[in-house]
Amino acid sequence: MPHCTNCGTEIAASAQFCPTCGKAQPPSPGGSPPPVATATGAGLSENAAGALCYVLGWITGIIFFLVDKRPFVRFHAAQSLVTFGGLHLIRIVMAMFFGAGILFGGWGHWGYAGWGGFGLGVALFSLFGILIFVLWIVCMAKAGSGQRFVLPISGPIAENIAKQ
Repeated sequence: MPHCTNCGTEIAASAQFCPTCGKAQPPSPGGSPPPVATATGAGLSENAAGALCYVLGWITGIIFFLVDKRPFVRFHAAQSLVTFGGLHLIRIVMAMFFGAGILFGGWGHWGYAGWGGFGLGVALFSLFGILIFVLWIVCMAKAGSGQRFVLPISGPIAENIAKQ
């Protein structure tokens, strides 16, 4: 039985894509070449659908997870849902935490000047937003190029969700 050229998983002789990593496989000897892009009824290739899973964060993750059943797209949809859904919740908690500090005059001497209270909150909130933006661009680029990019914490959770 042949093996995936990318991850080494055993695959069927007629498989066009690896079920584990999603990598396109070369045509088998004597067989017909695989189509250039696997498309859904809407005409989206797996790479385009994988990138679109991240466009609106966890919202498009939910949509593609429910609509598209291809393993590569389901993984990226689940990863978008877990990653950007979790980061969205963290941003809400940060906003509540630093907002409460502003409303009640900060904590101790920090609320009066410099980087304390409001200044520290705005700086951390802004830095967190920039990091999320960079992660969003990287995830879309990796999915759009056909790579199964697994993030450190949310990736394994997304793999378990996508297998169900």
